[in-house]
Amino acid sequence: MGKPKCNSLQNINCQVPSFIKGNDFFQIFNHLVSISIQGYDENRRVIYWNKASEELYGYSAIEAMGQKMEDLIIPDPIRENVIIAHQQWVRQGISIPSAEITLRCADNSLVDVFSNHIMYSNEVNEKQMYCIDINLSSFKRVEAQAQQKELLLQTVFKAVPDLFFLMDHNTVILDYYADIKNILHIKPEMFMGKSMLDVLPENAADLFKQNIDSLSKNHGLKTFEYQLEVPIGFRVFEARLSQLPNNQIAAIIRDVTDKKVAEERILHQAHYDSLTDLPNRFLALDRLAELLVKAQRNNDKVAVLFLDLDDFKKINDTLGHEIGDKLLMESAERLRTALRNEDTVGRLGGDEFIILLKGILDASDTLPITENLLKKFREPFKIDGRELILTVSVGISVYPEDGRTPSQLLRNADAAMYQAKALGRNTYSFFTEAMNIDISRNLNLEEQIRGALERREFEVYYQPQIDVDSGRIIGAEALLRWHNQTLGNVSPVEFIPVAEKTGLIVPIGEFVLKQALSLLSQWQKSYDCRLRMAVNLSPRQFRDPELINFVKNALNEANISASSLELEITEGVLMIGHSYIDEALSALAELGVLLSMDDFGTGYSSLSYLRQYSFDVLKVDRSFISGIADDSADRNLVNAAISMAHSLGMKVVAEGVETEEQMYILEELNCDYVQGFLFSKPLPVKELYKFSANFKNTS
Repeated sequence: MGKPKCNSLQNINCQVPSFIKGNDFFQIFNHLVSISIQGYDENRRVIYWNKASEELYGYSAIEAMGQKMEDLIIPDPIRENVIIAHQQWVRQGISIPSAEITLRCADNSLVDVFSNHIMYSNEVNEKQMYCIDINLSSFKRVEAQAQQKELLLQTVFKAVPDLFFLMDHNTVILDYYADIKNILHIKPEMFMGKSMLDVLPENAADLFKQNIDSLSKNHGLKTFEYQLEVPIGFRVFEARLSQLPNNQIAAIIRDVTDKKVAEERILHQAHYDSLTDLPNRFLALDRLAELLVKAQRNNDKVAVLFLDLDDFKKINDTLGHEIGDKLLMESAERLRTALRNEDTVGRLGGDEFIILLKGILDASDTLPITENLLKKFREPFKIDGRELILTVSVGISVYPEDGRTPSQLLRNADAAMYQAKALGRNTYSFFTEAMNIDISRNLNLEEQIRGALERREFEVYYQPQIDVDSGRIIGAEALLRWHNQTLGNVSPVEFIPVAEKTGLIVPIGEFVLKQALSLLSQWQKSYDCRLRMAVNLSPRQFRDPELINFVKNALNEANISASSLELEITEGVLMIGHSYIDEALSALAELGVLLSMDDFGTGYSSLSYLRQYSFDVLKVDRSFISGIADDSADRNLVNAAISMAHSLGMKVVAEGVETEEQMYILEELNCDYVQGFLFSKPLPVKELYKFSANFKNTS
């Protein structure tokens, strides 16, 4: 049979079987449009291919018409069987039964269908087979999902350590499930067919009854815990009750004892210090907040004591952390025994502790407790056969006078503790308003100094240094000045310690050195190549591993010889005692930079340092220069310093020279160089040039 000339249903009525002919044809077709219908002739060539077939198999009607069935949709494994089955139906009348079969699509993917077959003889007695295929993919997915869910449910039942009970509305147990038999703690015959309320002890039964009665009010779901004594001991159980549609009740019961213990352990670890078992910072401040609420309601006072162990770091570093930990544990025990039952002691961290005293009438009420604390810590600690002396410094703040929030009171008590340290340690100090002002000022300084370099708020001033014999300018000292829009002009006495504390002194120090060397380069060209520049180095800068390289590179960039740079170092740097200080000083000396000991006479070990290090210059502090005209002791000290320095081959600079009389005495004492307001205050760059020009002309 040849290929049909038409391919639309409207034009192939001659090929449509009688069971879909008639007036209702389009209605029936529309009803079946989502079902694939194909027609094949005796040779299995397509004579009919509806829209659903196009969508199911991916061939358009034009592509399918005239093609053989086995070439279109029959996969190779069943190809021969399909051909034989069709031939047997055409020749022998053996019909092909309806069946589920896997067929091939245009893109070679496979699809599961349920296929019905109809054989029809047309007007010329040619056999035509019509296949009606229903896509089973969605059904397969649903079936697979159902199987997966059933398997998942079985797995869950086996995996979870739960007991499942099914009860009727009268709480009679109808069925149960327990994959782990020993979690029942009771044989099934002792509870099956009995009321849950009769099986459980009275306290647990009452809880079950209360929650079952309120199921309908809580959308058919209730969860609660109850305690039970079972053969393995005292346990805590969690019950979840659910109202089922058939008025039955499902109960899921789990032993949560271990979970409860773990939760309590975690909660304890979150709120208590692991070493001393004292309340940690979080819990201590939480308790303080509660005390403040009660104190406000009762018009009471609360005291906060901030404690820090004196010299604990030395013990920790020399004897080791194990001894340090034992010392902290013993300290915690002493604090406990020194307090009232209603007071709280906590560990803030490191060697810092906090004590909360409630119900006090006046700040003086804290003194007996504080004195007792100091007394207890004056007694030697006996740790691993050693007797260790460890005192404590205490700062005290009181609500509401010294603060109304936990953070304010803690911060102010901390400030008072540092005041106690400054008083000599092993004592206490109350917070004062002056401390509060200092704290606020320091906070503002810390806030504003960050970004000050980027905002170009720093400027380097220069105070000339004068040769006593010749009267000429031999150089200048670089002095940093800071003007901030919020704080105004800030003294170096204030901002240098803040820069040290924050670590900003390193980039600030680099800025000063670069500015000073840049000025020195121009100054030497304009006035005298022998001019030199003195720049201060802070203790923090010595911890910078790039210090030496930076100094070397800065000298090269400015084209300045190392001997023109004088680096001023205070005794505070030398007292640190770390090896990197020695290494840095040696490297600077080897570089050819001049080293100057600044503020001589204000420390404790100056003589030994002068002998130990290769200093070139000694600067006598202004506090001694101011008294040399009136105080013979100051004059004798300055005289001794100058003589000693000269004997060591050092030059001497006197700072803070303000009067002609002071200058005359220094000249008599053979001082080498001077600087001070008698000659000039610290000057910005332009004024330094003017001063140099005028001073050169008049000297």
